[in-house]
Amino acid sequence: MVLQSFKNCLWVSCVLRAPKACFWSTASGGLIIQSVSNDVYQNLAVEDWIHDHMDLEKQQVLFLWRNSPAVVIGRHQNPWQECNLRLLRQKNIKLARRRSGGGTVYHDLGNINLTFFTTRKKYERMENLKLVVKALKALRPQLDVQVTDRYDILLDRQYKISGTAAKLGRTSAYHHCTLLCNADKFVLSSVLKSPYKGLKSNATPSVPASVKNLFEEDPSLTSEMLLDAIAKEYAVQHQIDHHVTLINPADETLLPGISNKTEELQTWEWVYGKTPKFSISTCLNMAYKDSVLDVKVNMDVKHGRIEVCNIDLPEQWLPPGLYSELVKNLTGSKFCPNETTTLVATLLRVCPQDDELHSRWSLLCENMIRLM
Repeated sequence: MVLQSFKNCLWVSCVLRAPKACFWSTASGGLIIQSVSNDVYQNLAVEDWIHDHMDLEKQQVLFLWRNSPAVVIGRHQNPWQECNLRLLRQKNIKLARRRSGGGTVYHDLGNINLTFFTTRKKYERMENLKLVVKALKALRPQLDVQVTDRYDILLDRQYKISGTAAKLGRTSAYHHCTLLCNADKFVLSSVLKSPYKGLKSNATPSVPASVKNLFEEDPSLTSEMLLDAIAKEYAVQHQIDHHVTLINPADETLLPGISNKTEELQTWEWVYGKTPKFSISTCLNMAYKDSVLDVKVNMDVKHGRIEVCNIDLPEQWLPPGLYSELVKNLTGSKFCPNETTTLVATLLRVCPQDDELHSRWSLLCENMIRLM
């Protein structure tokens, strides 16, 4: 069945929708698929599913996908170090941890995601990126685009338009990359700027770079045109028909077990709990009445939970018993504003009914929650 249009997901081209039961085996040598979903967790789950289930000895795969606003961190990264979590929550932007390494990226519908699946023996990300560059050149010969030794694609020799990450399994592998077409650069730069001070971590840090949208270079370019050009070039190089198969990442009949993979990628234990151990040593400058109090906070966080907690308060500022209960309850809890909010609300209910004490307690707790 040839479809001519599909809102937000399809471009003007011939697209094959093969029968669910057999489409994985209908193409020999290569397959091009595109997700009809813009959900980051569903699309990352499709990557996991293909890597785990498809016979890549028989069939290489190009997976095309786009996400609604999301920040995606590498497997070994620290979200508090990589992005502004408070801003993500305010803007309702999702945070996801992928299973590949590499740095943090911002996704929205102006960003294209490409995943190249092969056997580990055939894995070659430089060739994949050259394919993308060749497709761009075929579409707009005047574009100055080239691949760097760091496996980025640069526009005009200085602006990053594509970053790379990969997962190498025992026999299977995939390389995925982004392509900036018309992403919101203001949101991108805002959410990828961590406000957290005094954080020390051995997690993999991202390398900042100047970025530019292809749309800025040529306003006539669209994401659909770029996807089509890349799919065409992939088809040529793999000597297959230029057919793009649409898949629904929520379809259990097509992708058995996909729901469990999607759910796991959304859990706090995966997104935050997989963070390498880190420490925070900072000073809270708390304005109270006509003075500013300096409160030193030192924490060790392991698997996303507070392992060690020390709060250096001015003497007599809180009753020793209440302070001890706060430290005791924070130790072992998630380094998470929601959990801490619930925790301090519970402690406040057993706090002596004293307005001055309540004001001090609330101020301290608000500042502690901002750390998270």
